[in-house]
Amino acid sequence: MSRIDGRNILITGGASGIGRLLALKAAALGGRVILWDVSEANLGRVTREIEAGGGTVHARLCDVSNREDVYRAAGDVKENVGPVDILVNNAGVVSGRSFLECTDEQCQRTMDVNIMAHFWTVRAFLPDMVRRGSGHIVTMASAAGIVGVSRMVDYCASKAAAFAFDEALRMEIRKSGWAIKTTVVCPYFINTGMFEGVRTRFAALLPILNEEKVAERIIRAVLKNRKRLVMPPMVYSVWLLRLFPVVVFDFVADLMGINVAMKTFKGRSPDVGADPRN
Repeated sequence: MSRIDGRNILITGGASGIGRLLALKAAALGGRVILWDVSEANLGRVTREIEAGGGTVHARLCDVSNREDVYRAAGDVKENVGPVDILVNNAGVVSGRSFLECTDEQCQRTMDVNIMAHFWTVRAFLPDMVRRGSGHIVTMASAAGIVGVSRMVDYCASKAAAFAFDEALRMEIRKSGWAIKTTVVCPYFINTGMFEGVRTRFAALLPILNEEKVAERIIRAVLKNRKRLVMPPMVYSVWLLRLFPVVVFDFVADLMGINVAMKTFKGRSPDVGADPRN
């Protein structure tokens, strides 16, 4: 039996993109999938997919940027499904605009969805995990949380915060002696609608990642209790490059095409990532 079989796995932003694929794969492994998303239509479609495959799913509309909505949805899960064994903070949005082109509302929304939501979901479910002596928290960060990228100031800031959130939480859990596992995921651009239109200069080193393979690797990371999953391996070089002067770091970033990758960005209609209301 896998660590997912028979477990309750909650996935935010679970009705599209990587969230949907994680839900399908978790259900196929015997997990009881709990989906939160802001799209009722997408929730319905994924629910039907999972049930058609014989899986179990509990879907609910939830705006994870809204603290009270998260706490209400968490109460519903605890009452009607049971304790959450694996929490996957996957919901995310991206504006894809330069800093001065982003509106105040877009900047706020990016931070609310991409990082503040992690605070609310973890605060809702971690105490129960501690009491039960088991649980796993998965944080979807990004390679953009490790290196800054032009036209992604708000996104990079939110994902850097998500990376730090996981790291500090892991330290706190370890120091407290709690039997809770954590995994942070830092992928390069993935070929989902969220990043439609992005380009990479050296595909052999920094390929646009296949969403099916990314979802499969995340599931394997959870099964193996991996603390960190960075894709592709080239992203690890960022930490080494930070040992050099900033001018060298910036030169390499430009050489690799990192700062022009978003020039052809289209994104998911109308202009952002996972949340169709933006």
